[in-house]
Amino acid sequence: MKIALIQQHCTEDKKSNLQRGLDSARKAAKNGAQIICFAELAFEPFYPQTPANDDKLKLAETIPGPITDSFSEIAKEFGINIILNLYERDGENTFDSSPVIGKDGTLLGITRMIHITEYQCFHEQGYYTPGNISPEVYETEHCKFGVAICYDRHYPEYMRALALKGADIIFIPQAGAVGEWPEGLYEAEIQTAAFQNGYFTALCNRVGKESKLTFAGESFICNPEGKVVARAKEGEDEILYYNIDLKQVKNSHAKQLFFRDRRSELYKDWW
Repeated sequence: MKIALIQQHCTEDKKSNLQRGLDSARKAAKNGAQIICFAELAFEPFYPQTPANDDKLKLAETIPGPITDSFSEIAKEFGINIILNLYERDGENTFDSSPVIGKDGTLLGITRMIHITEYQCFHEQGYYTPGNISPEVYETEHCKFGVAICYDRHYPEYMRALALKGADIIFIPQAGAVGEWPEGLYEAEIQTAAFQNGYFTALCNRVGKESKLTFAGESFICNPEGKVVARAKEGEDEILYYNIDLKQVKNSHAKQLFFRDRRSELYKDWW
């Protein structure tokens, strides 16, 4: 099963960003990708670089809406699954959301970021309502996968919850800036999650220089042993492909040992 992570730069021109994303999705599908994932807010500027103002509702769009409608056509045309990420408006609330589109073009569900941060150039609490939907695992003909949007990846209980629901792969739409974390730290974090939970992790990062931040790119994929098996370039638009062998999930240390030996009766009330 081939997956594709599409890291692309964004400008202030949302229409142009969307068109490049659609072109890349078609290219990935023609190259055999069966599941495609985009980075965080893949088709619009990273709004939280500056504090939110009264215009924040105008920046967001509904799901379904123009972005999901456009990619639904591609999903149906090629028979693929697509994981998006966009700034969603639902009534008077706004979310950091990943709609998941099935191979027939229908909306399989929406994952909303649950944990919302706030610090310099990441003024997210002014933009995002904390997600109100429990983490979901999407079942397809190829595999089961979950989505952990950016900040949610820091919470081991979130990553474990997806494993307990049977996920083979966790896709992580991210907006990670150059120099944001000590070198290698967030990569090690994702490697550890893959190893402890016995699934593949596929982190799709934002890329390019914007008003206050330069996003790193370097999207990467880890196998269930915690090894980085594929990596995209730093600072460049790229489609990262990888062929997933689901036998590695079944044969992982986590599935053979860690999950077998869990003592959930002693800590089930902790989280």
